[in-house]
Amino acid sequence: MRVSYTSDYFVPLPEKHPFPMGKFPALHRTLLDEGLISEADVVAPREADWADLLLVHDRSYLDALAGGTLTKKEERKMGLPWSEALVKRSRHAVQGTMNAAHMALEDGLAANLAGGTHHAFPGHGEGFCVLNDVGVAIKALKRSRWIRRAMVIDLDVHQGNGTAAIFQDDDDVFTMSIHGEKNYPFHKVDSTLDIGLPDDTGDDAYMDAIQPAVAGALDRFACDLVIYLAGVDVLDGDRYGRLSLSRDGLHRRDRFILEEVLGREIPLLCLLSGGYAESPELTGDLHATTHREAAGLTLSRG
Repeated sequence: MRVSYTSDYFVPLPEKHPFPMGKFPALHRTLLDEGLISEADVVAPREADWADLLLVHDRSYLDALAGGTLTKKEERKMGLPWSEALVKRSRHAVQGTMNAAHMALEDGLAANLAGGTHHAFPGHGEGFCVLNDVGVAIKALKRSRWIRRAMVIDLDVHQGNGTAAIFQDDDDVFTMSIHGEKNYPFHKVDSTLDIGLPDDTGDDAYMDAIQPAVAGALDRFACDLVIYLAGVDVLDGDRYGRLSLSRDGLHRRDRFILEEVLGREIPLLCLLSGGYAESPELTGDLHATTHREAAGLTLSRG
């Protein structure tokens, strides 16, 4: 499948910063090394236009990002130190999701090797999220009439509060978040469907929760595009996760989502969202799970 990626997805962070910025190039290398993508499948995005970002974000917030005038409190809430490179990196990632959404509509399945920054609100960033790529992509697609209705299936361990807030009054966007109930963010914004799971939820209980929820939503809500946030912070031992999926459970989850969506012939866009394993390299390897399952599904279909 085609993917969005650029080396500009990586920017240096201060030593010992908890965000695993190296997972982006690590995932790209893994997919190439395993033959899951070729260089011809990689589409490099430019920086998203400020006009497109204004579809979601407040002008005052974008001006502060552009000019480097965020307060220290705002930077702490965002979880990342402001830099011109970080702003460019975030704009590249948004455009990567926008490009991959078009590729998914054309091909049936596509991915951005970044994205899923679901904690970004119109007026501020938080939780390592600067700009809400999902919000911008959906609003841009609706503006240009590429789609009318979209579904967001957010299986990151953290509730997608920013995305929920952006689409809270839009009946044409179904937002689903299945997450750790007692985990960040501690103030959750209502999605169309929220399911909070207890700490230490394992493979079987996790699948018992997501299978009827996802299948039921897809049956009830006709849509033109599904955006899947395939966070790997649900894995046992994740630094910020608190759930207990095994690697096999992660494969089961991604295989299920791919089969449910593609089996209904709905275009599917896959995004990374969160993951905080022992190293950026391991985190990137875990993110490759979705692509391994997609390749296996394609082969099994002939």
